[in-house]
Amino acid sequence: MVRISSVNVNGVRAAARKGMHPWLADAGVDILTLQEVRAPRDELEKALPGWTLVDDEATAKGRAGVAIASRQAPVAVRTAFGLDEHDTKGRWIEADFDINGERVTVVSAYVPTGEAETPAKQDPKWAFLDAMSLRLPELAANSALAVVTGDLNVGHREYDIRNWKGNVKKAGFLPRERAYFDRYFGAHGADVVAVDGTTGPGLGWVDVGRAFHGDIDGPYTWWSSRGKAFDNDTGWRIDYHMASPTLAERVEHYAVWRAPSWDTRWSDHAPVTVDYRIG
Repeated sequence: MVRISSVNVNGVRAAARKGMHPWLADAGVDILTLQEVRAPRDELEKALPGWTLVDDEATAKGRAGVAIASRQAPVAVRTAFGLDEHDTKGRWIEADFDINGERVTVVSAYVPTGEAETPAKQDPKWAFLDAMSLRLPELAANSALAVVTGDLNVGHREYDIRNWKGNVKKAGFLPRERAYFDRYFGAHGADVVAVDGTTGPGLGWVDVGRAFHGDIDGPYTWWSSRGKAFDNDTGWRIDYHMASPTLAERVEHYAVWRAPSWDTRWSDHAPVTVDYRIG
């Protein structure tokens, strides 16, 4: 059994100060993927002592940043994402692991947040989602056991946002954004009619959280700091494990760790943890 957990730490140094280590000590995680690390390599090592670390630091200091921490060293690491016109540094890292004789590919991804009707902010998000559409089939072809984890900044379905009606014109729940996920999770090779009316081929990946819980609200993974969103569980499910079909068949358990109270949180996102049968 391999336990993989993903979390947007909202700054790894701050998360370490606020209580990430006690959670990590009890979580039994084998591979931890992080987004919004917001720290250079030396600070990441200080925040996660004793772990094997691979990371991709953002171009802008104190912004974005992705990493993968593991109990064993990966056999290969990749950060190239195939986009030249947009800066994707600190947003995508892949690592291959040899686990009990099987190769497992783990990705930590941080999709741009975007902003509706602001092309300078939304266009990089469209480009990133386009690049994912090209990379996902390559990943599946190269590794039967692959998972893309992270803060993907899109609530796919109405179940994924408590106040979905108030957000249909906002980045994170735009029909065009959600259409990408219709295709990512559509049956492989089938013509998928997406929520925005477009048609495209399904890629066959599996939304582990939705597959595990079925059609229910949430469980949410991020809450706005406005009002009492956390206390009222008015959240968004924007953190995912997207598994290849073969790996999805090996899911044993899925859980979102929600802090017991607002003041005990160490990030505005909750860790998403999945147990996979591997080896």
